[in-house]
Amino acid sequence: MSAQILDGKALAAKLKEELKAEVVALKRHSGKHPRLVSIVIGDDAASQSYALSQQRTAEGIGIHYELQKLSADVLQADVLELIRELNGYPEVHGVIINKPVPKRIDFKVLVDAITPDKDVEGLTLVNLGRLLLGRPGMVPCTAAAAMAHIKAAMPDLKGRQAVVLGRSEIVGKPAALLLLKENATVTVCHSQTVDLPGHVRAADVVIAAVGRKHFVQGDWIKPGAVVIDVGINDDNGKITGDVDFEACSKKAGYITPVPGGVGPVTSVMLMGNAIQALKRQLGLPQ
Repeated sequence: MSAQILDGKALAAKLKEELKAEVVALKRHSGKHPRLVSIVIGDDAASQSYALSQQRTAEGIGIHYELQKLSADVLQADVLELIRELNGYPEVHGVIINKPVPKRIDFKVLVDAITPDKDVEGLTLVNLGRLLLGRPGMVPCTAAAAMAHIKAAMPDLKGRQAVVLGRSEIVGKPAALLLLKENATVTVCHSQTVDLPGHVRAADVVIAAVGRKHFVQGDWIKPGAVVIDVGINDDNGKITGDVDFEACSKKAGYITPVPGGVGPVTSVMLMGNAIQALKRQLGLPQ
Protein backbone atom coordinates (compact mmCIF):
# COMPACT_ATOMS: atom_id res chain seq x y z
CA MET A 1 0.00 0.00 0.00
CA SER A 2 1.15 3.52 -0.75
CA ALA A 3 -0.66 6.41 0.93
CA GLN A 4 -2.46 9.15 -0.94
CA ILE A 5 -0.74 12.47 -0.21
CA LEU A 6 -3.06 15.09 1.29
CA ASP A 7 -1.95 18.20 -0.58
CA GLY A 8 -2.28 21.21 1.71
CA LYS A 9 -1.66 23.71 -1.05
CA ALA A 10 -4.49 22.30 -3.16
CA LEU A 11 -6.89 22.20 -0.21
CA ALA A 12 -5.91 25.74 0.81
CA ALA A 13 -6.56 26.99 -2.75
CA LYS A 14 -10.04 25.43 -2.73
CA LEU A 15 -10.87 26.92 0.68
CA LYS A 16 -9.57 30.35 -0.39
CA GLU A 17 -12.01 30.43 -3.30
CA GLU A 18 -14.88 29.61 -0.94
CA LEU A 19 -13.80 32.37 1.46
CA LYS A 20 -13.43 34.89 -1.36
CA ALA A 21 -17.05 34.26 -2.34
CA GLU A 22 -18.07 34.67 1.32
CA VAL A 23 -16.29 38.03 1.58
CA VAL A 24 -18.02 39.26 -1.59
CA ALA A 25 -21.40 38.23 -0.17
CA LEU A 26 -20.63 39.93 3.14
CA LYS A 27 -19.63 43.15 1.40
CA ARG A 28 -22.83 43.07 -0.64
CA HIS A 29 -24.94 42.46 2.46
CA SER A 30 -23.26 44.76 4.99
CA GLY A 31 -20.94 47.07 3.07
CA LYS A 32 -18.04 45.84 5.24
CA HIS A 33 -14.81 43.93 4.63
CA PRO A 34 -13.26 41.86 7.43
CA ARG A 35 -10.30 43.75 8.89
CA LEU A 36 -7.48 41.97 10.69
CA VAL A 37 -4.70 43.53 12.81
CA SER A 38 -1.59 41.41 13.39
CA ILE A 39 0.89 42.37 16.13
CA VAL A 40 4.57 41.40 15.89
CA ILE A 41 6.84 42.16 18.86
CA GLY A 42 10.59 42.29 18.21
CA ASP A 43 12.69 41.31 15.23
CA ASP A 44 12.21 37.54 15.03
CA ALA A 45 12.64 36.69 11.33
CA ALA A 46 10.29 33.68 11.36
CA SER A 47 7.53 35.70 13.04
CA GLN A 48 7.82 38.52 10.51
CA SER A 49 7.90 36.04 7.62
CA TYR A 50 4.74 34.36 8.90
CA ALA A 51 3.05 37.77 9.26
CA LEU A 52 3.86 38.59 5.63
CA SER A 53 2.46 35.20 4.61
CA GLN A 54 -0.71 36.04 6.53
CA GLN A 55 -0.90 39.34 4.67
CA ARG A 56 -0.63 37.69 1.24
CA THR A 57 -3.32 35.17 2.15
CA ALA A 58 -5.63 37.85 3.55
CA GLU A 59 -5.28 40.15 0.58
CA GLY A 60 -5.87 37.25 -1.83
CA ILE A 61 -9.19 36.56 -0.12
CA GLY A 62 -10.27 40.20 0.17
CA ILE A 63 -9.56 40.75 3.87
CA HIS A 64 -7.98 44.03 4.98
CA TYR A 65 -4.76 43.24 6.84
CA GLU A 66 -2.75 45.63 8.99
CA LEU A 67 0.62 44.73 10.52
CA GLN A 68 1.61 46.46 13.77
CA LYS A 69 5.35 46.05 14.45
CA LEU A 70 6.43 46.78 18.01
CA SER A 71 10.01 47.03 19.27
CA ALA A 72 11.53 44.21 21.34
CA ASP A 73 11.78 46.52 24.38
CA VAL A 74 8.10 47.50 24.38
CA LEU A 75 6.43 47.22 27.79
CA GLN A 76 3.76 44.57 28.30
CA ALA A 77 1.47 47.30 29.64
CA ASP A 78 1.80 49.20 26.36
CA VAL A 79 0.93 46.11 24.31
CA LEU A 80 -2.11 45.54 26.52
CA GLU A 81 -3.16 49.14 25.95
CA LEU A 82 -2.90 48.65 22.18
CA ILE A 83 -5.03 45.50 22.41
CA ARG A 84 -7.65 47.37 24.46
CA GLU A 85 -7.75 50.08 21.79
CA LEU A 86 -8.19 47.51 19.02
CA ASN A 87 -10.93 45.80 21.02
CA GLY A 88 -12.79 49.12 21.06
CA TYR A 89 -12.51 49.87 17.32
CA PRO A 90 -15.67 48.64 15.56
CA GLU A 91 -13.81 48.58 12.22
CA VAL A 92 -11.25 46.06 13.54
CA HIS A 93 -12.76 42.59 13.47
CA GLY A 94 -9.81 40.38 14.38
CA VAL A 95 -6.57 40.64 16.38
CA ILE A 96 -3.55 38.31 16.29
CA ILE A 97 -0.50 38.21 18.57
CA ASN A 98 2.35 36.56 16.67
CA LYS A 99 4.77 34.25 18.48
CA PRO A 100 7.43 34.32 19.69
CA VAL A 101 7.25 37.31 22.00
CA PRO A 102 10.18 38.45 24.23
CA LYS A 103 10.58 36.22 27.31
CA ARG A 104 9.65 38.99 29.72
CA ILE A 105 6.21 39.32 28.07
CA ASP A 106 3.47 36.84 28.98
CA PHE A 107 1.89 35.65 25.73
CA LYS A 108 -1.17 34.17 27.47
CA VAL A 109 -1.90 37.46 29.22
CA LEU A 110 -1.85 39.24 25.87
CA VAL A 111 -4.10 36.66 24.22
CA ASP A 112 -6.65 36.75 27.03
CA ALA A 113 -6.82 40.54 26.72
CA ILE A 114 -8.32 40.16 23.21
CA THR A 115 -12.09 40.31 23.24
CA PRO A 116 -13.30 36.76 22.41
CA ASP A 117 -15.22 37.78 19.29
CA LYS A 118 -11.99 39.28 17.84
CA ASP A 119 -9.80 36.34 18.90
CA VAL A 120 -9.28 34.89 15.42
CA GLU A 121 -6.76 32.31 16.65
CA GLY A 122 -9.32 30.84 19.04
CA LEU A 123 -6.95 30.86 22.01
CA THR A 124 -8.76 32.92 24.65
CA LEU A 125 -10.25 31.14 27.63
CA VAL A 126 -13.73 31.99 26.37
CA ASN A 127 -13.24 30.48 22.92
CA LEU A 128 -11.59 27.34 24.28
CA GLY A 129 -14.52 27.08 26.70
CA ARG A 130 -16.99 27.45 23.84
CA LEU A 131 -15.21 24.63 22.00
CA LEU A 132 -15.35 22.41 25.09
CA LEU A 133 -19.08 23.02 25.48
CA GLY A 134 -19.84 22.62 21.78
CA ARG A 135 -20.93 26.21 21.32
CA PRO A 136 -20.15 28.41 18.28
CA GLY A 137 -16.85 30.27 18.54
CA MET A 138 -13.39 30.65 17.06
CA VAL A 139 -11.55 27.33 16.71
CA PRO A 140 -7.71 27.19 16.99
CA CYS A 141 -6.47 27.34 13.42
CA THR A 142 -3.98 24.46 13.34
CA ALA A 143 -6.48 22.03 14.88
CA ALA A 144 -9.10 23.21 12.38
CA ALA A 145 -6.64 22.70 9.51
CA ALA A 146 -5.91 19.15 10.69
CA MET A 147 -9.65 18.45 10.76
CA ALA A 148 -10.12 19.85 7.25
CA HIS A 149 -7.57 17.32 5.96
CA ILE A 150 -9.20 14.48 7.92
CA LYS A 151 -12.68 15.30 6.61
CA ALA A 152 -11.35 15.45 3.05
CA ALA A 153 -9.95 11.93 3.45
CA MET A 154 -12.60 10.38 5.74
CA PRO A 155 -15.88 12.35 5.68
CA ASP A 156 -17.71 10.09 8.15
CA LEU A 157 -15.83 9.73 11.45
CA LYS A 158 -18.69 8.18 13.42
CA GLY A 159 -17.31 5.39 15.59
CA ARG A 160 -13.79 5.67 14.18
CA GLN A 161 -10.82 5.29 16.50
CA ALA A 162 -8.73 8.47 16.62
CA VAL A 163 -5.45 9.04 18.44
CA VAL A 164 -4.05 12.50 19.12
CA LEU A 165 -0.36 12.63 20.07
CA GLY A 166 0.15 15.74 22.17
CA ARG A 167 -2.08 17.70 24.54
CA SER A 168 -1.28 21.35 23.86
CA GLU A 169 -3.98 24.02 24.00
CA ILE A 170 -3.16 25.02 20.41
CA VAL A 171 -3.41 21.61 18.70
CA GLY A 172 -3.84 18.48 20.80
CA LYS A 173 -6.73 19.37 23.09
CA PRO A 174 -8.80 21.30 20.52
CA ALA A 175 -8.21 18.59 17.89
CA ALA A 176 -9.49 15.97 20.34
CA LEU A 177 -12.63 18.03 20.96
CA LEU A 178 -13.22 18.51 17.22
CA LEU A 179 -12.90 14.76 16.67
CA LEU A 180 -15.37 14.10 19.50
CA LYS A 181 -17.80 16.51 17.86
CA GLU A 182 -17.63 14.27 14.76
CA ASN A 183 -18.50 11.24 16.95
CA ALA A 184 -15.05 9.64 16.75
CA THR A 185 -13.74 7.68 19.74
CA VAL A 186 -10.72 9.68 20.85
CA THR A 187 -7.56 8.79 22.78
CA VAL A 188 -5.12 11.58 23.71
CA CYS A 189 -1.57 10.31 24.17
CA HIS A 190 1.33 12.17 25.83
CA SER A 191 4.73 11.70 27.44
CA GLN A 192 3.30 9.58 30.27
CA THR A 193 1.21 7.26 28.06
CA VAL A 194 1.96 3.55 28.51
CA ASP A 195 2.34 1.56 25.25
CA LEU A 196 1.94 4.55 22.97
CA PRO A 197 2.68 2.49 19.79
CA GLY A 198 -0.13 0.12 20.77
CA HIS A 199 -2.63 2.97 20.93
CA VAL A 200 -1.52 4.27 17.53
CA ARG A 201 -1.77 0.81 15.92
CA ALA A 202 -5.50 0.72 16.75
CA ALA A 203 -6.22 4.14 15.25
CA ASP A 204 -8.09 4.90 12.04
CA VAL A 205 -6.96 8.53 12.40
CA VAL A 206 -3.66 9.76 13.86
CA ILE A 207 -2.79 13.41 14.57
CA ALA A 208 0.87 13.86 15.51
CA ALA A 209 1.67 17.09 17.37
CA VAL A 210 4.54 16.33 19.73
CA GLY A 211 7.41 18.41 18.31
CA ARG A 212 9.81 15.47 17.90
CA LYS A 213 11.38 14.69 14.55
CA HIS A 214 10.21 11.39 12.96
CA PHE A 215 8.67 10.30 16.26
CA VAL A 216 5.85 8.23 14.73
CA GLN A 217 7.23 5.03 13.19
CA GLY A 218 5.92 3.12 10.19
CA ASP A 219 5.16 -0.07 12.12
CA TRP A 220 2.86 1.91 14.43
CA ILE A 221 0.40 2.72 11.65
CA LYS A 222 -2.78 0.75 11.02
CA PRO A 223 -3.13 -0.14 7.31
CA GLY A 224 -5.31 2.47 5.60
CA ALA A 225 -5.19 4.99 8.46
CA VAL A 226 -5.34 8.76 7.97
CA VAL A 227 -2.09 10.29 9.31
CA ILE A 228 -1.95 14.04 9.96
CA ASP A 229 1.51 15.44 10.75
CA VAL A 230 1.38 18.79 12.55
CA GLY A 231 5.06 18.79 13.56
CA ILE A 232 7.57 21.39 12.39
CA ASN A 233 11.13 20.40 13.27
CA ASP A 234 14.58 21.44 12.08
CA ASP A 235 16.41 18.57 10.39
CA ASN A 236 19.85 19.91 9.48
CA GLY A 237 18.39 23.04 7.95
CA LYS A 238 15.34 21.34 6.46
CA ILE A 239 11.81 21.30 7.85
CA THR A 240 10.51 17.89 8.80
CA GLY A 241 7.52 16.58 10.72
CA ASP A 242 6.76 14.37 13.71
CA VAL A 243 6.05 11.41 11.42
CA ASP A 244 8.58 9.20 9.63
CA PHE A 245 6.97 10.03 6.30
CA GLU A 246 8.78 7.46 4.19
CA ALA A 247 7.92 4.53 6.45
CA CYS A 248 4.41 5.65 7.45
CA SER A 249 3.31 6.37 3.88
CA LYS A 250 3.78 2.67 3.09
CA LYS A 251 1.09 1.72 5.61
CA ALA A 252 -1.28 4.71 5.74
CA GLY A 253 -4.21 5.31 3.42
CA TYR A 254 -3.74 9.09 3.53
CA ILE A 255 -0.90 11.21 4.89
CA THR A 256 0.07 14.88 5.05
CA PRO A 257 3.61 15.93 4.04
CA VAL A 258 5.79 18.42 5.91
CA PRO A 259 6.07 21.03 4.56
CA GLY A 260 3.01 21.45 2.35
CA GLY A 261 0.39 19.68 4.43
CA VAL A 262 -1.26 21.26 7.46
CA GLY A 263 0.68 24.56 7.23
CA PRO A 264 -0.91 26.09 4.11
CA VAL A 265 -4.41 25.29 5.40
CA THR A 266 -3.74 26.80 8.84
CA SER A 267 -3.39 30.35 7.51
CA VAL A 268 -6.59 29.95 5.49
CA MET A 269 -8.43 28.83 8.64
CA LEU A 270 -7.18 32.02 10.30
CA MET A 271 -8.86 34.03 7.54
CA GLY A 272 -12.02 31.98 7.90
CA ASN A 273 -12.09 32.97 11.56
CA ALA A 274 -11.69 36.63 10.57
CA ILE A 275 -14.81 36.31 8.41
CA GLN A 276 -16.67 34.59 11.24
CA ALA A 277 -15.55 37.39 13.57
CA LEU A 278 -17.16 40.01 11.35
CA LYS A 279 -20.34 37.96 11.13
CA ARG A 280 -20.53 37.65 14.92
CA GLN A 281 -20.00 41.37 15.34
CA LEU A 282 -22.77 42.09 12.82
CA GLY A 283 -25.10 39.59 14.49
CA LEU A 284 -25.26 37.40 11.36
CA PRO A 285 -25.67 33.60 11.42
CA GLN A 286 -22.40 31.68 11.73
